[in-house]
Amino acid sequence: MTAILTRKRFLELATPALCSIAARGQSADRLTARQLVERIQRHVGVPWQSSTVDTFKAGNPDTPLKGIATTMMATLDVIERAARSDKNMVITHEPTFYNHEDNTQSFAGDKVLAAKLDFIARNDMVVWRFHDHWHARRPDGITTGMAKALDWEKYRSQEGEGLYDLPPASLEQMARQVQNRLGIRIIRVVGDPAMKVRRIALRPGYSTLAATMRAFAQPDVDVLVIGEAREWEGVEYTQDLIAANHRKGLVILGHVMSEESGMRECAEWLKTFVTEVPIEFIAAGEPYWMRRS
Repeated sequence: MTAILTRKRFLELATPALCSIAARGQSADRLTARQLVERIQRHVGVPWQSSTVDTFKAGNPDTPLKGIATTMMATLDVIERAARSDKNMVITHEPTFYNHEDNTQSFAGDKVLAAKLDFIARNDMVVWRFHDHWHARRPDGITTGMAKALDWEKYRSQEGEGLYDLPPASLEQMARQVQNRLGIRIIRVVGDPAMKVRRIALRPGYSTLAATMRAFAQPDVDVLVIGEAREWEGVEYTQDLIAANHRKGLVILGHVMSEESGMRECAEWLKTFVTEVPIEFIAAGEPYWMRRS
């Protein structure tokens, strides 16, 4: 007996296949992570370097994007929050896997690394780093965002990038203002709390000894504000500078908090040329919490 295929039965059989084909077509039309990076390279305003840490760290670069999250550091918590908010690409400023080059060969069997990689794979996430070229922009993308967060844009000096001439205040008053505006629980300060300060050098992130020395060598710099420094390098140098009768101050914010607003700025910048998917800044947040009572 010949079976008769009714119109209803045909639709029942055909609809799933048609939906699958349509979904694949929509997926093919969506912006991929690789295409986004190519667009960033065209808009960043500086030549793209062949030797850079600004590369994909995890996930498939050809993944179609549902949403983008920028962050200071792609911790597992940040990646989980991005996934919950339907953002499947994370653009991080700092490493994802605990060292500057994101080289995991020496701890490939580590359970924490395995858990992070597993979550990324199970949720079709992509992680890409944007460090060297965001700093290379003029003005520096991180410093621009931090100056906005501090409300220092109107105090920018014309004598050099990262220099700000603030209304006169004591070192303690200036440090407290920075702490409050950035919402930092713990900062560290070297120098006389009562010292009057005006010109500030803002150097977010890690400050090498050479960078610390260059900052203090600039005319009239009273205070250097950084993310972190080795205590036997920049911190000791500042202590000796003060002991040698130079009235200087060093304010240490912590690496994440000294640059985080720069990645908020990155999200706003991306929105000027990426309109296909939602873009959100996700704060990694200050990792420290204990303060003296």
